[in-house]
Amino acid sequence: MESALVSILIPFKNTSEYLNECLSSILNQSYTHWEVISVDDHSKDESLEIVEEFSRKDSRIKVLFNSGKGVIAALRTGYAESRGTLITRMDSDDMMTPNRLETMVVSLKKNGSGHVAVGQVKYFSSRGISNGYDRYEKWLNKLTAEGKNYDEIYKECVIPSPCWMVHRTDFENCGGFQPDRYPEDYDLTFRFYEKGLNVIPCEQVLLLWRDYDYRTSRTSELYAQNYFLDIKLHYFLKLDYVHTRPLVVWGAGNKGKKIAKSLLKKGIDFEWICDNPNKIGKNIYGKEMLSFQVLETMENSQSIITVANENAQREIRSYFQKKDMFHMADYFFFC
Repeated sequence: MESALVSILIPFKNTSEYLNECLSSILNQSYTHWEVISVDDHSKDESLEIVEEFSRKDSRIKVLFNSGKGVIAALRTGYAESRGTLITRMDSDDMMTPNRLETMVVSLKKNGSGHVAVGQVKYFSSRGISNGYDRYEKWLNKLTAEGKNYDEIYKECVIPSPCWMVHRTDFENCGGFQPDRYPEDYDLTFRFYEKGLNVIPCEQVLLLWRDYDYRTSRTSELYAQNYFLDIKLHYFLKLDYVHTRPLVVWGAGNKGKKIAKSLLKKGIDFEWICDNPNKIGKNIYGKEMLSFQVLETMENSQSIITVANENAQREIRSYFQKKDMFHMADYFFFC
């Protein structure tokens, strides 16, 4: 495993401002047996020239052109040319800490196949980090430190796309980059979860995650909230929903309405509850809104929680705990 080749897949598009720092952080890795498969997704700036210059200086860096269009097609193009027994990904605007590859390789060597190595992250930005990103970083790193990332998988993507590593055999067993489903990193995380890849705890920051106004995750419609909800519901119905149990949706905000509308379209029966007295008794999409007290008349229900308020979430957890019902089995937080 000490000599295992690590394939680092890097799709890039119009990130000339950051590519030098990204690729330099890879050149500075303590673990040196790697290959970079960089894929140009039709850049219109100087990105390609920058990567080609790095490639001329170091033969471990290869440059390809996206045979299709978009991140998923670029990742497929790169993966098809990769040779490593270990697979990881990097975003062209981020940076690795010097020991990232070594830490992950050692973790996978120690734990073997059937595992995914992850690392903690640190956001940085020229303008400072918002409160929302700061909270996300702390939440994500706490999960990663304990290897309990899947415990909150329906809330948000719990494995950042630029900071994971798996055995090639496990990656292919999870379907690789085949599904055309965005956000692609969230979909891949769910497939790691589906195939039972165990998350290896990590207490080290291994990725410096750059934030800026025109980052793809901020600007592309493929990363809009509705896409996240579609993925959450898709995998919930596939992996955790028990169709013989009554299903309940909590909350009548935008997310609750989106989930309810999708369930109705799929012909899946459910009860819809909220604590807003102005909505209880009203019909939305032909479905009557009920008080949470209806739960007292239901046995063995499963609940999707779309209530975002943290105080309300704590009350909901307390309610279920008193009834000896369990998170990720009986109730699932979707926000």
